[in-house]
Amino acid sequence: RNLQLLDDMVREKELAVQTTSDTLSACRLRSKILAKQLDHVDMEIEREEEAGNVAAVSRLQAMSSRLCIELETEKERELRLALRQKQNLVELWQIETEQRKYDILREQLQKDEEELQLQYQEEREVRIWKEKITALQAERTRRTREKREEKARREREERNKKLLEDAKRNHEKAVSFLKQSMARIHEKNAKEEVKAQEHMERRIQAVLSLKTSITSNRERLRSLQVLNKAKALEAKKEEKKMKEAILAGGGNVIREIFLHKRQQENEKKKEAFRELQKSRKMEIVSRILQERASIHKQRKSQSPTKAIKPRGKLVDPLLQSREAWQSEETCKHADGEISQLYLQHLCSFPKVVALSISLPQDVLWESGDEDTERDKTLLVPEFPGLWSREYDLHKVPKAEDPAQLAIRTMRKQIAEKKRETLRTGILHKQTVPGQERKGCAFHSKPSCIHFKDFDVGQTYKKKIVLTNASYSVNYCRLVGISEWLKDIISVHFDPPGKISSGMSCEFLVTFKPVINEELEGAVMFMAQTGPFSVPLKCTVKTCILALDKELIDFGSLVVGETISRTISLTNSGALGTRFK
Repeated sequence: RNLQLLDDMVREKELAVQTTSDTLSACRLRSKILAKQLDHVDMEIEREEEAGNVAAVSRLQAMSSRLCIELETEKERELRLALRQKQNLVELWQIETEQRKYDILREQLQKDEEELQLQYQEEREVRIWKEKITALQAERTRRTREKREEKARREREERNKKLLEDAKRNHEKAVSFLKQSMARIHEKNAKEEVKAQEHMERRIQAVLSLKTSITSNRERLRSLQVLNKAKALEAKKEEKKMKEAILAGGGNVIREIFLHKRQQENEKKKEAFRELQKSRKMEIVSRILQERASIHKQRKSQSPTKAIKPRGKLVDPLLQSREAWQSEETCKHADGEISQLYLQHLCSFPKVVALSISLPQDVLWESGDEDTERDKTLLVPEFPGLWSREYDLHKVPKAEDPAQLAIRTMRKQIAEKKRETLRTGILHKQTVPGQERKGCAFHSKPSCIHFKDFDVGQTYKKKIVLTNASYSVNYCRLVGISEWLKDIISVHFDPPGKISSGMSCEFLVTFKPVINEELEGAVMFMAQTGPFSVPLKCTVKTCILALDKELIDFGSLVVGETISRTISLTNSGALGTRFK
């Protein structure tokens, strides 16, 4: 750096000396020219003086004085330039003297630079040699990678071919299994339809018999009303005759009639009390018989050597047998009274009660054939009102009021109209005061059952929540799923019964894939307001590639500048892939 500074100073001083020398030469040349002009003017002055031209002489003298002034100025300038030239020369000589002191260092620097250039040349040659070796290695690596990729491609093709053959074979098996399953399902559905048709026919016959019974009861009710009117007229006639007899005897008519009515009311109360006592006796005897039947059933179901725990207490078998013997004795004493009461009041039973007694027996016999263990549990009836009450064979019913009988008949007619509406497919509307809701009555969460990125042979489960979005209490039952999904999709759903508005229930969907294909279908339900379904979708593994930028913008840059940008390639799918 110091040598470079000295060289720069030498060049600057040389330039200054050269510039000053040029300026000094120009100044000297101008001085000579001015001296020549001054001599010429002096000669002209002499000539004009001789000629006697005063004006020309004055003009030439002014010019001579001006030239003298300029000549003096140029001489002063020449002296200044000569002094400056001497100073520049002295400084240049000093700098050159100082520069000579560093000649040895300059030579050493030149040698170092030459050695550095040689070193750079050697490094350049070594780097070129290494790059050639790296290129050869990269070429060998590329060839090896190509061979490996070719081998992997062949293996992958063979594996895919094998997988396709296995999938085809599995598909054929699945198709055969599906055909067998469909045949079994169709056979089962046909049997169930025949059974349901038979059951429906039996119920229709029961309803028709009930209708005929109701018609006969209406006729009997009319006859009873006519009889009651006749009795009322006869009572009025007797009352009139009694009034005439009392007036004829001279008695108090009002007092006698009042006493007569009170006596009749007392007789009616006594009769009602006797009927109540008889009914209570019948109820006690029926309870005793039920307890006896339950004890007999417990004896059959449990071994006599073990203690029985009814109602959370331990009971000794000896004590139980004693109580059973006592109940048997009570039944024996009550049998005579039961038979008498039953024979006395059997003729006064209405036909509706007799029909209501016979029909639950049929229902109990049918349910007993289906499940003998549930002797006290009846199936939920389709026609409300027919099985809604339990009747006791040994309980004598009270005489019904004609108004209540008419109300019950109207209710049965309304229920039959509702049954006809349901049978014809007319559904309930979702209404509240002032507005009516349209659309699906239930909302599912999630809205679509989606099994994605599945593997063949694995089992997947999803829990779905159904929410009642209607304005009132609703029902929901499972109808089924799409036919082509029945072998790989199963649904577990326990009907919750009545679901209030805003409440929810759950069901579980299980997926067992056997083939690697995308499937779509639906899980179908039936609500009180109409059918609805939840879509179901099964998607295979896929690769989904995406870039984080759509445009690579380098902005404004200068020529020769280098700017880099990073781009991210993301695979958001479940299947790996190669890219280039």
